[in-house]
Amino acid sequence: MPTMKYKPTTPARRHMVTPSFEELTKFAPEKSLIATKKKHAGRNSYGKITVRHHGGGNKLKYRIIDFKRQDTDPAKVIGVEYDPNRTAYIALLETEAGKKSYVIAPAGVTDGDVLYSGADADIKPGNTLPIANIPVGTFIHNIELYPGKGAQLVRSAGAAAQLMAKENGQAQVRLPSGEVRIIRLECKATIGQVGNIEHDTIKIGKAGKKRHMGIRPTVRGSVMNPCDHPHGGGEGRAPIGRPGPVTPWGKPALGYKTRDHKARTNKFIVKRRNSK
Repeated sequence: MPTMKYKPTTPARRHMVTPSFEELTKFAPEKSLIATKKKHAGRNSYGKITVRHHGGGNKLKYRIIDFKRQDTDPAKVIGVEYDPNRTAYIALLETEAGKKSYVIAPAGVTDGDVLYSGADADIKPGNTLPIANIPVGTFIHNIELYPGKGAQLVRSAGAAAQLMAKENGQAQVRLPSGEVRIIRLECKATIGQVGNIEHDTIKIGKAGKKRHMGIRPTVRGSVMNPCDHPHGGGEGRAPIGRPGPVTPWGKPALGYKTRDHKARTNKFIVKRRNSK
């Protein structure tokens, strides 16, 4: 995905990098596959902020994505679109019967390509198969955790996992974070890497664009008053005055592990993402 840089006509433009959208071939969503998306600005039914940094933003429509890929009929790609709800692009598929659906657009897939879903599908980008039918070493995305539930892992722009091994009805998959996880062979996965690969090179450039995205400012605790944050108070730029940083509610932050040590799914993690 090529990106665009700008002449420094303003301070915001100086370092701004935006996608060129050259991969897109369709610019209006399919009306039958969109749903309303209500905003709450991070507030509960009493109007109290329960999630910070949410609010504002442009009006959005949710695109209904087919994460299950249960239809085994060949489907032709008739458009690659931008989706404001995710970092990846989405591809509009249409079967010979006229049924349309959205999927996460894999890298290299464009208009005219025919995608398949099923155990006998070829090992080509965009095709979806049970992990049992995918060769070891293949790069995959859109991975199910529970058979038939739909893809839950590796769905963001440029992401790809690798199938490392298969034995005893289970597979070992190395996720983009470096974690190696056990997944059942009946679970489906899509071949290839998620598109929009250069998404991580984008630079927002100005604060206003973040507001368009519905993200409100984040204020450092050290510049607050003591009544508002444990880091607040003091004369000038004072240190936090604690062994480590904490949240506004006094819980440890920045690197503190929050995963339950007794989590039921711990047994499926072969290697942690931070382990050496």
